[in-house]
Amino acid sequence: MRRLSRKKAANLVKELDAFPKVPESYVETTASGGTVSLIAFSAMALLAFFEFFVYRETWMKYDYEVDKDFSSKLRINIDITVAMKCQFVGADVLDLAETMVASDGLQYEPVVFELSPQQRLWHRTLLLIQNRLREEHALQDVLFKSVLKGAPTALPPREEDPDQPLSSCRIHGHLYVNKVAGNFHITVGKAIPHPRGHAHLAALVSHDTYNFSHRIDHLSFGEEIPGIINPLDGTEKICLDHNQMFQYFITIVPTKLQTHKISAETHQYSVTERERVINHAAGSHGVSGIFMKYDISSLMVTVTEQHMPLWQFLVRLCGIIGGIFSTTGMLHGLVSFLVDVVCCRFKLGVYKPKEATFQDGYVNSQTPLLAESDEHN
Repeated sequence: MRRLSRKKAANLVKELDAFPKVPESYVETTASGGTVSLIAFSAMALLAFFEFFVYRETWMKYDYEVDKDFSSKLRINIDITVAMKCQFVGADVLDLAETMVASDGLQYEPVVFELSPQQRLWHRTLLLIQNRLREEHALQDVLFKSVLKGAPTALPPREEDPDQPLSSCRIHGHLYVNKVAGNFHITVGKAIPHPRGHAHLAALVSHDTYNFSHRIDHLSFGEEIPGIINPLDGTEKICLDHNQMFQYFITIVPTKLQTHKISAETHQYSVTERERVINHAAGSHGVSGIFMKYDISSLMVTVTEQHMPLWQFLVRLCGIIGGIFSTTGMLHGLVSFLVDVVCCRFKLGVYKPKEATFQDGYVNSQTPLLAESDEHN
């Protein structure tokens, strides 16, 4: 009795099951299905592999705001070589308020203007990078992300002592100036203070010795970050005349750099150049020398390195897997349908007439419309 009741209960549960089970014999295994499954799993693995590299990549986000820090000092980092002896040239800064900034942080070092083969190779490489940066601005993001302290961005030292006389002057160091527009210049004679500004002792220097051919190995503003290439790094100018003026008009933008490797406050800048020969008889007036007129932007740029969050990576990964499953399923069904149509195997339930057998032994291939019993009735 108990066994019978258990069987009845099991049968009752099966009858109440709203989702009947499909026997395994109903599942058809085909070569096309296996091929589609193999292709789907291969595509999922390949796209998941590429998606992982996308997840590892970072991008730079730029935010802009008003620079409210107007009381701090601005640092200028300088490394310039001029083709004149150090006793004939002087460098200083005069800001918009006619305030002369002390140039105690600058050093004057006698050097040879011509570079050694190793230094010339470094200089050519730097110029190639500068040309690529002007054409492809997105490379600046690569430099921001690859910043490393101690990276070799400075001019390498000369590998051997030069045989030529030290007829040039390398002016390098840093200055702290007010955050207002100013003019950093290198001209003939040492600078002396003056009640109305400043002046240079150029009377004792012969005009025939004027030669302001120069090379800017490095010029940056703010915190010095090795690895960042500035617009004027590697610039080299050769004088065509003794009395020649070189002007650089610089616009400085305060920048906060926040990457996975470094966090610093520095300054980017853009520059336009101009050079002309001083000829008072032709109306071209001025003073021979190198003049860098800079102005500070009121906007500040925050450059932040961002990374794709983990949850977004997982969502994209699930989308790839689900999308490939559904797409391959639909494509497989469509291809199978087209193959069945082309091969004439698409069954539409063809009508087959029933065969009727009579008592006399004859077989009729068609079913009679009315039975004999119906006729008698």
